[in-house]
Order: sequence, then C-alpha cells, then structure tokens
Amino acid sequence: MKVLLLFGLVAVALAGTTRFEGEKVFRLKPVLDEHVTLIKELAKDIEVDFWRPESPELVTIDIDVDIRVPAMYLDMVHTILQQNDMEHVILIDDLQTAVEAQAQGPTPRAHSYTKYNSWDKIQSWISSIASSNSNLISKQVIGNTYEGRPMTILKLGRKSSSRKPAIFMDCGIHAREWISPAFCQWFVKEAMSTYGQDSQMTSLLNEMDVFVLPVFNIDGYDYTHKSNRMWRKTRSRKSGSSCIGTDPNRNFNAGWCTTGASSNPCSDTFCGYSPESEIEVKNVADFIRRNKSIIKAYITVHSYSQLLLFPYSYTFELAATHSELLKVAEGASAALRSLYGTRYTSGPGAATIYPAAGGSDDWAYDLGVKYSYTFELRDTGRYGFLLPESQIKPTCEETMLAVKYIAAYVQKNLY
Repeated sequence: MKVLLLFGLVAVALAGTTRFEGEKVFRLKPVLDEHVTLIKELAKDIEVDFWRPESPELVTIDIDVDIRVPAMYLDMVHTILQQNDMEHVILIDDLQTAVEAQAQGPTPRAHSYTKYNSWDKIQSWISSIASSNSNLISKQVIGNTYEGRPMTILKLGRKSSSRKPAIFMDCGIHAREWISPAFCQWFVKEAMSTYGQDSQMTSLLNEMDVFVLPVFNIDGYDYTHKSNRMWRKTRSRKSGSSCIGTDPNRNFNAGWCTTGASSNPCSDTFCGYSPESEIEVKNVADFIRRNKSIIKAYITVHSYSQLLLFPYSYTFELAATHSELLKVAEGASAALRSLYGTRYTSGPGAATIYPAAGGSDDWAYDLGVKYSYTFELRDTGRYGFLLPESQIKPTCEETMLAVKYIAAYVQKNLY
C-alpha cells in the first residue's frame, strides 16, 4: 500500500542549531507484513528518523520500531497508523523539551564525569588526566578526523620494558549516542582512582594495557553539541553529492555493504564509498592492525537497547568461538545486573537484533581479536538517545562491572 505524500518535502534552512519543537518519537509494533510494508513506504515518502532499528530496511514483524516524526507530518502519521490498526505508543511527546531536559542544571565550566561534556572539554580532559597520571597513562595521536581534529588514544597500564597484551575500547562511533563517550571517560577515571586499591584493576593494569579511544566520531559528536543533536554519521563530504557523512559502523571491511547498510549517501546507514573510506575508520583499523599481535579483546560502546552483542552481525552464521563468547557475555551481563537490576540481552548481533554489515566488532573478530563485544547501553527506549544526565553515574557504574568481568576473563585466558 502506498502512503500518499500529503505534503511536499520542504527543506528548512535553520540558522544555528536545529530545533525539534513538536516532534515526537513513536514506538510502532508491526505484527503483519502489511505493517512492515507501511513503515517502509512511510520512510520513502516523508522525512523519518529511525532510532531503532537504524533504517527502514531492517524493519521486520514483531520488532519494535522507534521513529522520530517531524511536527508537520504528525497528523498524517496518526491517521495512517489508525487506519491500518498498527499498535503504537508515543515515547517522547516533544523532542525539543526532551533535548533541553537532558542536561540538568547549568553547564559547568570544567569537565564533569556526570555531565555530557563537549568535545573541547573532553580534549582538555585527555591532556590533563594523562599528565596527572603519567606513571599509568600515555597518549598517542593515531591520525586526524576529516575536519582535522586529533584522534588521541589513551594507553592505560603500568609501564613495562616489553609489549604487554592489551584490550582496545572505543566510544562514540555514532555521534548522538552521548552516554557512550561518557562511559569511556568514566572508565579512565575509575581505572586511575582504583589502581593500587582494587585488586582486580591493579592486576589488570600491571599485566595488560587498555587502549581507550574516548570519542571515535569526533566531528559528528562536536556537531551534535553545536548544530544538530540528532546527527549520527561522520561529517565527510564528497564532490558530486550534497549528502554529508557515512555511518562509521557500516564502513569496516566485514561483509561490507551486503546487509543492513545502505549505498545511498543520504541514508543514516550509508556504508561509505569503499571499506575504510572514512579516515576515522582507517585510523582505528590501522592502529589495531599494527598492534594485532597484542590486542586480545575489542570492546565498542554504543546506545541504546541494553544489549551485549558479539559476532556476527553481517551473517547469521555462528562465530567459531560462539559458545565461549556467549558464556562471557552472559557472565558480564549478570555482573552488570547485580548492581541496579538492569537487564541486558546477550547474543550474536544478527540474531539478537538485526543483520548489519560493516561493523567494527565483526571486523576485529575476523582479524583475529577473539573477544570482540558491542555494548548497547541504557535505556530500552523511554529516553533513547536522550538519556538524562542523572543516569550517567548508575549507567557507568554498572557497565564498569561488565567490562571488568570481560577483562578479567581475557586476562585469565591470555596463554
């Protein structure tokens, strides 16, 4: 059934920051093939932002679909949903109000672990925490972003004359997932403040190194703070296309652009013009390749959905070490749940949520990094990408338990 486009698409040029007055986030519950078709047709005809799953191509029966609908299309969408008996609820009634409510209280001048920090603050923090913990942290610029910002990796661990086995962790691949970089900052803080007191962290940093990339998609993250809170991709441009950016988590060379990714440069899941076409992806991939002999685990942090995923996402085939990956994920999820009762679902990406090619965890696993995991942090949709700052601390506290569980397992199984 074809959805009639009642309004022509209007390009509205807003000066400064994009605003979202009157926009709503719906959760649709498709239970019929006709519902799936309807959602896909709707996405073709009007400007709809898919929060979960990440694109209309991934919509299937019995999977909740969270979409952001511009105010100008609300009446039409309401009518279509009612006419087709599709169950739905409104998760966020006014997106602009939710955006403004995410940050509670005045913005502090200094960096804070319980605030969503701007890139400028994070960059200053990277320098200060490295210099004030020089016995345990060194930093390395692995290249610049498309817009020229330095990508700095923090190497956490006691200095050693020989190369130690390592864990690599990145945050902020998708720009609007602000809770993710908040966790990487929290992890570094906790590692520094508990070294010498917490036996597990002390042992980990004595025997291993942890490479932390606090923000992967720096250009996009900066853009979400300054211009458009809902931006997801990188900020790269290509002559001949007016569309900006690529989904960096569809740009790795792992089943590249075969499933769950788009070849349309305007799509939020655009796979790029070739594997590693994004300089940010190439910088990270090159670093991991250079250090392949020592990197034993890869952890990438996203939001939202409360999932702990592992390969594969680009195929329904099970990984060679599936049973061990599942066992570790379930143990880590149980550790996380022990603090606040937050429930995570564990499993391979394709079967647990949906197939998606070009992901960093699949790429790392195929390279030979045996323990490769993707976290989808809080929540399950009540706030989505707009998780309030009041939830940063509990989210990070519980996630620390899961990451430490994985790290301890890897450390025990090094040789």
